[in-house]
Amino acid sequence: MTIHCNGQLIDLSSPKVMGILNITPNSFFDGGKYKSDKEIVFQVEKMLNDGATFIDIGAYSSKPKAEFVSEAEELQRIVPIVQLILQKFPETILSIDTFRSEVAKVCIENGAAMINDISAGNLDDVMLATIAKYNVPYIMMHMRGTPKTMQTLTDYENIVKEILFYFSEKVALARSFGINDLIVDPGFGFSKTLEQNYEVLQKLTLFEMLELPLLAGFSRKSMIYKSLNSSAEESLNGTTVLNTIALTKGAKILRVHDVKEAMECITLFNKIKQ
Repeated sequence: MTIHCNGQLIDLSSPKVMGILNITPNSFFDGGKYKSDKEIVFQVEKMLNDGATFIDIGAYSSKPKAEFVSEAEELQRIVPIVQLILQKFPETILSIDTFRSEVAKVCIENGAAMINDISAGNLDDVMLATIAKYNVPYIMMHMRGTPKTMQTLTDYENIVKEILFYFSEKVALARSFGINDLIVDPGFGFSKTLEQNYEVLQKLTLFEMLELPLLAGFSRKSMIYKSLNSSAEESLNGTTVLNTIALTKGAKILRVHDVKEAMECITLFNKIKQ
């Protein structure tokens, strides 16, 4: 199982880590933490040294009830950071967390290698054509509505069956555009209740029928800290537990704030997999 990123062939037979860099002032865990160029470069260098294969940059918070950010502001926030990171660390595989085709286009033209779209193309009619044009890997996540409305849209008859059907349609559509490298993300915390998140995790092996790499993103989310009556700041141990469970159920990419700990999960998981 491989994907092509900026001329590199990434082998996902051994799981990889995607480090999160939020450059939003209001992200649920690290919002406003990385303001200066120095802080951003330090954090990216740390994540790369800790073993991240990908760095995922987001300039629009997708937390529940997140406020609207204009396209111009998203571009203004993200493009200089893409340029900064690739100037300092030219080999970095940068993923752009956006649902807007124009943001995707400009970032790819500035050296970004892949697009991570929480809406799987639902929030921008031109996104799939843009991905096809630039021939970059595309992460499609399951979500209903928008970040502002998603937590009101949690009514499912059979959540896993409906998510799989959603992806089968999305994959067919993406393939019709000629998109080759697809990754699916079940969207933990998006349009799902606490119990639904755990049901999806419990049945994660069913996603293997899609025959695509699976990304799991639990890092410090409310599905952890609400279950433990704690906080995002206290959720690293819970994140590690869920990352480990996801690896045993077929996850190929762990999207995390804490790269070192996720890499340790993968190292130990690979020991029992051999």
